[in-house]
Parts: sequence; structure tokens; C-alpha cells
Amino acid sequence: MKIYTRKGDSGKTGVFGGKREFKDAPRIECIGTLDEVNSTIGLLRSKLGNDHEWQPNLHRIQKDMMNMMSHLARPSDSKKENQNPHPTDGAEFCEAWIDEMEGKMSSPSDYFLLPGGNEISALCHVCRTQIRRGERTLVTLHHEDPESVLDYISSYINRLSDLFFTMARSEMDKHGVAEEKWNLFLYKRKKKPQA
Repeated sequence: MKIYTRKGDSGKTGVFGGKREFKDAPRIECIGTLDEVNSTIGLLRSKLGNDHEWQPNLHRIQKDMMNMMSHLARPSDSKKENQNPHPTDGAEFCEAWIDEMEGKMSSPSDYFLLPGGNEISALCHVCRTQIRRGERTLVTLHHEDPESVLDYISSYINRLSDLFFTMARSEMDKHGVAEEKWNLFLYKRKKKPQA
């Protein structure tokens, strides 16, 4: 079977259930952005090495991303059912991993940071920002077809950006790389006393 079909030459692509949508439609933009995230996570995994402690969790996230993309590819009016798993515990999975990493770090997470530090930390920030873009496209898709964006997907994607921020910090903490702080998180700022 050949990889090319020529069906997309006119600017449309197939979605779950057989319909075709323009390649710049919100659904396709959303799936494409999450696919970009998944590819960057793959790059991160290749930089970490096979024996790194993060590998099993990142492997799970990549599979979950594929399953979520498959469900986002199904318009709510599609009569065909999607049999791929629903990773409904994704947000909780991220929270547990965040809590575990934060428990091992030498300082709490109180500041916005300048992305960077070392290669792995910087790559975690690239994942984080791509996830945020994916979340914005998810909101756009939700406006167009609310029933196709299941609640667990929105929660999982939102929590993933927090996870990759924490991963960046964990990597820097583990290697003694100083964080370049910008400002305190808004909810951490103390109100100035009134005169």
C-alpha cells in the first residue's frame, strides 16, 4: 500500500466517519497542533535516552495523545463509533507526577521563568508552549463542535502544560542549574499596604 493517496491535493482531508474537511478547519488545526506536540515529546524522549526514569510516563502520554487526537477527529454528528481508548484519568495522572517531582525539588514553584536552563529543560518548555497553542485550538474547536471536545480532553491538555513546566524545573534542579526568574505568579504576589 502506498503512503500517498492524492486525495488531499485539493486542500481537504478525511475525518473519522468519512467526511472531508478543509485542512485549515478548526478540527484539523487542533489535531495538527497536538500532533506537533506529540512529535516534540518524541524528540525529548530521544534526547533522554532509553533508561531515563521519565520514559514510561512520556510513552504513556504519547499513546494518550494519539487516542485523544482520534476522538477529536470524530465530528459529533458522525454515526461511526470510535473504538480507541479514552484516557479519562489523564489530568489525575499528570497531577500525581507533578506532585512527585515537586516533592523532590529544593524550592517551590513560585515564579514565571525564562525558558532555557539546559537542552532538556528548554525542550520541556517547547513542549509546554506547543501544548498551550494546542489548548487554544481546542477551545476554537469547542466553539464549533462542543460535543466533539470531551471534558477529559480539555482537562488533560490543560494539565500537560503544568506538567512540562514542572519537568523543566525538575531537570534544572536535578543538575543544579539556576532558574532565571521573571515575576512571582499573580496569586503569590502580596498586595501592597494601602497608604
